[in-house]
Amino acid sequence: MQVKLAYAKTCQDTAVKDELLLKVLSPNVLEQGGACGQDAVLQALKHPIGTKRVGEIIQPGESVAIITSDVTRPFPAWQVLPPLLSEMESAGVSMRDVVIVFALGSHRKHSEAEMRKLVGNDVYDRVHCVDHDPSDCVRLGVSSRGTPYDVFRPVAEAKRRICIGNIEYHYFAGFSGGAKAIMPGVCTRDAIQANHSMMVRDSAYAGRLEGNPVREDIDEVLTCCPVDFIVNVVLDEHKEILHAVCGHAILAHREGCAFLDRLYKIRIPQRADIVLVSPGGYPKDINLYQAQKALDNAKHAVRDGGIIVLCASCGEGLGEKVFERWLTTAPSTRFMTEEIERHFELGGHKAAAISMVMEKCRVFLVSDLPAAFVSKIFFTPYSSLEEAYCAAHKALGENASVIVMPFGGSTLPEVDVP
Repeated sequence: MQVKLAYAKTCQDTAVKDELLLKVLSPNVLEQGGACGQDAVLQALKHPIGTKRVGEIIQPGESVAIITSDVTRPFPAWQVLPPLLSEMESAGVSMRDVVIVFALGSHRKHSEAEMRKLVGNDVYDRVHCVDHDPSDCVRLGVSSRGTPYDVFRPVAEAKRRICIGNIEYHYFAGFSGGAKAIMPGVCTRDAIQANHSMMVRDSAYAGRLEGNPVREDIDEVLTCCPVDFIVNVVLDEHKEILHAVCGHAILAHREGCAFLDRLYKIRIPQRADIVLVSPGGYPKDINLYQAQKALDNAKHAVRDGGIIVLCASCGEGLGEKVFERWLTTAPSTRFMTEEIERHFELGGHKAAAISMVMEKCRVFLVSDLPAAFVSKIFFTPYSSLEEAYCAAHKALGENASVIVMPFGGSTLPEVDVP
């Protein structure tokens, strides 16, 4: 079988013998019939879950903050915003009262060109757009777990709040979407660090909501920073809108998560010797900080002592300063695994997550990064998927089994239980 994995805006390929291939983790086939694309958003806006329609919630003259994803996410805000804003305008809401906030979390700021691309030129020219600024936040409360809810002032002071984004698996928060646009999206670094420090707990993992301390801490922000409406979408493997949910920040989000499970939780017969994985190409492999999510999903598909081949361009390098410091200065992977429990540090948490995978298996990295640098950060460097797979095959033997994950940032492997 010829395997093709997305790589930046191109692809990498290699051949795998059919008898060695356990499974290609493509999304489950669901019954068709529902609307997709922008039509899915329009239908969801007409039938919100747990709330009135957005035009019945927001009154003319009220200030509105719409919180949306940044450039590291594949969320098509340019498709979602026009019908949302149109319904608001039909209800008498002036665009002068609306601000669109890009939820950066701990990520870098945008250029104007990036903002325009994210929301579309028409929306950018009509609605004030601004990056979240962690230096201008208001403390709205403290969670039951001690997380300070320090929220970006334009969001904190808005009369109404709308969160938009896509739902996918998150390696320790369970799922993205919902209130995650607020926490960590538009909070301070200290607040994010307090929340993310719970990632080391056994109950914090991809696909888990109930009993997940990170997700519960995220959702608790709604008690002091209420969200009036959400628009969340699930994307297919081509980053097109497959499903949309609107309405209540918890109820609508949970329905979206259930749909995601039906689509992207994939049964596998057993863990493989070798996993070939891509985050899904641009922008999910824009840097290693983002590509790490696919690596974390792939760990559920590989046997102990196996090899993961991560195919990620990382054109912007590592992607975060603290993350880079951890990876480039740690004496070993074991040190990072142990240090994150001694001293949790935002940014370092992803380096530690990578080290935890490396404690389980070897990781080959196909990227645009210099080979010497890749070796320094504990990966084995390769310039092509074919070269990396041949090396893995040679290391583990001619009968080494293979699982392929073309959409590693989205699909979550789950071993079949008899």
